[in-house]
This record gives sequence, structure tokens and C-alpha cells, in this order.
Amino acid sequence: MRALMYLLAALTVMVLAFWAYRENYRTQAQIDEMQAVQNEIARLRDDLGVLRAEWAYLNRPERLRELVDMNFDRLRLGAVQATQFGAARNIDYPRPPEPAPAGTETGGPEPDAAPPAPSNNRGAPVPRPVRAAAPAPEAAPEAAAAAPGPDAAPPGGAGAPDDADLPADSVITETAPED
Repeated sequence: MRALMYLLAALTVMVLAFWAYRENYRTQAQIDEMQAVQNEIARLRDDLGVLRAEWAYLNRPERLRELVDMNFDRLRLGAVQATQFGAARNIDYPRPPEPAPAGTETGGPEPDAAPPAPSNNRGAPVPRPVRAAAPAPEAAPEAAAAAPGPDAAPPGGAGAPDDADLPADSVITETAPED
């Protein structure tokens, strides 16, 4: 019985030694792979720095002006003007889905419903009617005390342009060649 216990102990030690040997080599392989990935990341960061420097060099304003002047006959590029931008209210957003009628279970379109009319938009946004501004609600005394400070976000979200800032008749246009 004692010999069997010695044999089992020796087999257990040999199995554990084999397992530790394999885990050691797996760990070394993972460390080598991690170092290779870190070296590649460092190389790609260096390449990115070079590409950013090249981009900055190629996009110098004086170089771009020279290219525009040199190719004006072919491209007819002009300076961007404020009248080339449209108002935010002219963006044609998709309409929200209509709620299902009470008689239908699926909520899908009626089988005899006419298909939507094709748009004659041709790329230009359809002007939306201007809605009258809603009257301001009565301000409570607590709300007046909690007035926004100088670092509060503008109405409409942080950095969102207000339609009042843009001219009402502004449309997106292209610079036409002058003949």
C-alpha cells in the first residue's frame, strides 16, 4: 500500500511539473506577443505623427491658394460665403411613424393605402413652415433664483446654432462660373 502511495505521489509531482512547464512557456509566448503588439503600436503612433505633419504641410493656406489660382480655369473654385449655407429648419427629416388605427393589430400600412408620392426635391431641402413661438410659461420664484450662469449651455443644446442666427432666405448654392 505504501508503494502505491509513493507511486501516486510521484505521478502527481510529474503531472504538476509538466503543467507548470507548459504554463511557463505559454506565459512567455503571451509576453512576447504583448511586446510585439506594443512595438507595433509605438511604430503606428510614429507613422501617425509623420502623416499629421505631412497633412499640415500639404494643407497650408498659401499652398492651397496657389493651387486654386493655378487650376481656376478648370475647377472654378471660389471662397465660401455665408449665403451658401441653409437654415437648420430646411433640413428634411423623416416623419415619425403614424400610430396604428384602432381596428388593426399589426400597425402596418393599410393594404389599400396609396404609396407615398415621389419627391420632387432634387437635392434641395424643402422649406418648412415657420411656427409661431410658444408663449413663455410663468416663471416660479425658485426658477428665477436658479437662472443659468455664464457657463450654461445655449438653448437648443451645446453648440447648436439657433435658426435666428441664420438669414431666413439662405439656401445652399454653388459658386457659378462667371463668363
